Amino acid sequence: QGKVDALFDKIEKLEVDLSQIDEKFVRGSGAGGQKINKTSSNVQMTHSPTGIKVNCQRERERAKNRFIALRLLVEKIEFQETGGKEKVDAALAKKKKSKARAKRRRTKKA
Repeated sequence: QGKVDALFDKIEKLEVDLSQIDEKFVRGSGAGGQKINKTSSNVQMTHSPTGIKVNCQRERERAKNRFIALRLLVEKIEFQETGGKEKVDAALAKKKKSKARAKRRRTKKA
């Protein structure tokens, strides 16, 4: 339940209205034979205000795909609202950390 609670906390924080998300369940494609051709476990979600679309067919169960698709959609909405600033900041911090580690190694050898 931790993942579900964390997702809905993030949805509340971003003020995403779940009624503005359009869900479609379509038949999957790819490997899997008759089973994949008969069941509609592929989930397509669209956020109406932003026009962001997400497609998920990772698992065989519709409920799991629905959760994964919602999580991906919320991440994309968050990325669009923040302008990707958080990920860029995290990448810069990681780069600084690795440079500092390399510098310590160099001074240790000398």
